[in-house]
Amino acid sequence: MALKPESAVILIPSLEPDERLPAYMRRLLAAGFVRAVVVDDGSSEKYQPIFNELAEMDGVTVLHHEVNRGKGCALKTGYTYIRDNIPEASGVITADADGQHTVEDCWKLAEALTADKRVLYLGSRDFDLPNVPPKSRFGNKTTSSVFKLFYGQWLPDTQTGLRAFKREDLQFMIDVPGERFEYEMQVLIACARAKMDMVPITIETVYENENEGTHFHPIRDSYRIYKVILGSFIKFMGTSIASFLIDNGVFTILDQLVFPEAMAGRALLSAVIARCISAPCNFLMNRNLVFNFKKDTGRTALRYALLCVMILALSSGTVQVLSLLGMPKWMDTFAKIIIDTVLYMVSYRVQNKWVFAPEKETK
Repeated sequence: MALKPESAVILIPSLEPDERLPAYMRRLLAAGFVRAVVVDDGSSEKYQPIFNELAEMDGVTVLHHEVNRGKGCALKTGYTYIRDNIPEASGVITADADGQHTVEDCWKLAEALTADKRVLYLGSRDFDLPNVPPKSRFGNKTTSSVFKLFYGQWLPDTQTGLRAFKREDLQFMIDVPGERFEYEMQVLIACARAKMDMVPITIETVYENENEGTHFHPIRDSYRIYKVILGSFIKFMGTSIASFLIDNGVFTILDQLVFPEAMAGRALLSAVIARCISAPCNFLMNRNLVFNFKKDTGRTALRYALLCVMILALSSGTVQVLSLLGMPKWMDTFAKIIIDTVLYMVSYRVQNKWVFAPEKETK
């Protein structure tokens, strides 16, 4: 049976809303949505009349957190309720309570959900418009660029709260770590690693009063977001340093203390043995600490070995080609540093997207 847009549930996390939220909800219901869930994330007693007004509307359920737990927790509370109590829901559309997402754009995402494929739809604002606050334009474009660098996909609006996905992915979203604003970035990373398509849909760009109604804290929440984006790469750098120390430590012990000085090929043999020890250590550290990948060790080990061979061949081969093309000898080390830095980033991306990536699910 074909899905209908109105079978999607609207989910709105809210902290200390004003009278615009009930008016917004009435417009959503008038547009054709029949079910909505609002999560009160620890608002004070002063704001309870607004939530009471919402709860009296047909089709609207209001859930409460006794204390503020964060946007990520509020979304998960809503997801869990929809999973357990609204079996007729075909999917979920999350929207913010501050008036940034129009009813027409919510319906646009609801219509997209009727397609028979597994997708996370993202309502994407145009940050080049003149009404966009400069700090929002700079922050979003910077975050999009960093996400592209580390996860390989350009998303024009990584911080949008207007998102839509099918019912089948409710548990996937509940399992994504994160409690506050950083949760939404964790979702993007989890989808990228799970090879779940993320499709931007252009929406109206609304900023009321320079976005004064937002509960986003520029310094604290930006730190949390970038901690999420860069977290795996920082761990990757740590395992690389540890592997470097293991490799050079084993080499030094073998070359200086174990093998006789007169032994032919002492340095080469020491280097080979050291690499045979450090490479598996690096594989295990990346697998368990960086990418948290627990399945199919044989496949990932083979892919990791192929990647190591490729990186080694590209590093040494590129320097050799540049030398043959006339590059001065004194530039060899400088060129190798640049090449290895680029290949280091490539290695991270390949390990993230291929070596330790779960198989793509289809629904």
